Amino acid sequence: MRRSRLSVTLAAFLLALSGLLAVPAEAANLLTNPGFEAGSLSGWACSNATAVSTPVHSGGYALSGTPVGADYAQCAQTVSVQPNTTYTVSAWVRGNPVYLGVTGGPSTWSGNSNAYNQLSLSFTTGNQTSAQLYLHGWYGAGTYYADDVVLDGPGGNTPGTPGAPGTPQATAVTAGSIALSWGAGGGTVTGYRVYEGGTAVATVTGTSAIVSGLAACTTHSYTVAAYNSAGESPKSGTVTASTSGCVDTGLPKHALVGYLHASFANGSGYVRMADVPAAWDIIDLAFGEPTSVTSGDIRFTRCPASECPNVESDADFVAAIKAKQAQGKKVLISIGGQNGQVQLTTTAARDKFVSSVSGIIDKYGLNGLDVDFEGHSLSLNAGDTDFRNPTTPVIVNLISALKTLKAKYGSGFVLTMAPETFFVQVGYQFYGGSGAGDARTGAYLPVIHALRDSLTVLHVQDYNSGPVMGLDNQYHNMGGAEFHIAMTDMLKAGFSVANTGQFFPGLRPDQIAIGLPAAVSAGNGYTSPADVQTAVNCLVKGSGCGSYTLRGGTSPGFRGLMTWSINWDKYYGWEFQNSHEPFLNALP
Repeated sequence: MRRSRLSVTLAAFLLALSGLLAVPAEAANLLTNPGFEAGSLSGWACSNATAVSTPVHSGGYALSGTPVGADYAQCAQTVSVQPNTTYTVSAWVRGNPVYLGVTGGPSTWSGNSNAYNQLSLSFTTGNQTSAQLYLHGWYGAGTYYADDVVLDGPGGNTPGTPGAPGTPQATAVTAGSIALSWGAGGGTVTGYRVYEGGTAVATVTGTSAIVSGLAACTTHSYTVAAYNSAGESPKSGTVTASTSGCVDTGLPKHALVGYLHASFANGSGYVRMADVPAAWDIIDLAFGEPTSVTSGDIRFTRCPASECPNVESDADFVAAIKAKQAQGKKVLISIGGQNGQVQLTTTAARDKFVSSVSGIIDKYGLNGLDVDFEGHSLSLNAGDTDFRNPTTPVIVNLISALKTLKAKYGSGFVLTMAPETFFVQVGYQFYGGSGAGDARTGAYLPVIHALRDSLTVLHVQDYNSGPVMGLDNQYHNMGGAEFHIAMTDMLKAGFSVANTGQFFPGLRPDQIAIGLPAAVSAGNGYTSPADVQTAVNCLVKGSGCGSYTLRGGTSPGFRGLMTWSINWDKYYGWEFQNSHEPFLNALP
């Protein structure tokens, strides 16, 4: 938790104090839009909040905030203050638990209430010339309301800093630039600074900017702050956008991806490479596995004749791969799988991974690599909470290895990943490095983020999964259209990473596919073709979404569908292929 509840004793003291802190008649409220009477959140920097006309304490509007996932719907405003001076703060609140406080100073809170009640506190500045007041709810506790907020005391010697601008939007992109626009900040504004992380990449006087000099096919996240002579406003919300100019890998706009049991047999039987139908655009050879968990030495051993009586020779296998590639198909080596645990704990293991995987790719003339690390391959060390700058060796070494392979084979190298929901979307509610729960939750996020500009397709396994909380703050269960809608929307819209205060930016639609079992015997979570297509129509066209509202908007460039496996699909009469290939081809 980023901010703990006050102890019972301290809370009682502050609530008792509230009766003594009546705002004097000469009160000078330093806040902009303190009663939200602008009918908006002008002057405030907020997340998951809005101005509402009911219920109000006075006037026509009040603040309504609804915590979502790891975000607790904070609204904050920074004002100019005088050093070594005492100020009083108050707000009328109702509904679910709501906190009132000053960043770096005291705070107080109120529990559930069906009527407005007043929270109050006081604080004394040090040598500072600005202070930030905040209101927020609590994780998963529901909507709160606030009205008539007061920060009383003498203003600073210079005009107050502006209110936060509106969250920017990407209005146009080229291969080297991203154009942005945003709503004006409150108060007196001299200009705006556009930030990527902590670096100002543009300074303008109006409410739009073009960030140029960017690399083609790269993803960027921006915030905006207003400034004047008193200082800078809180930053706006974040927008994520990608430049154009991505290398054409030769895939169709909407692709069918399937795993081929190339190193083993099971109840579905062996399928020769030459017998894989032309419907499959990416064929993942399952699996390359390590000689030991931590060796990094990946071996791909084709299924022996004793296990697969109809297995073809190496020469015929390679010839069939070349024939597929001549048809425009991509053939990849998939590393890991359910039994192939890979932990690159050392740089030596990292380097062996690179050399051994390169050997497999070169031997069979493959187009790239699929990362299918499952089980205990990836987990986060305690305290590793910044997915943008991971420190856990197995994560850092995997990222380095994948970047090395991408650099070696160039822009045409196809890189895909097939994590389970536990390693991706569950990071919205639990993140392993934060020290709470399973250290594997969300552990793929640093890898995906670090490789996002090199990643061809991410097809999360929407199967063999427990219930997962979506961006609507509801749990979704596998096997129906809504699960695929909610899980895929998280990848497009991005999401807050639990207990870290950070946001995982969404991916480009062309990088996103849905992973599915081909049949009931292939994995838990089989979804009928009709429900799969309902989900895709929602994601691509915005139609048939049921009660779910897309947070990431529609994705006409949605890449397609992945299945485990081609073998199982053949065993069940090619239901997956025959249902979905013409459907994907008919999409706009």
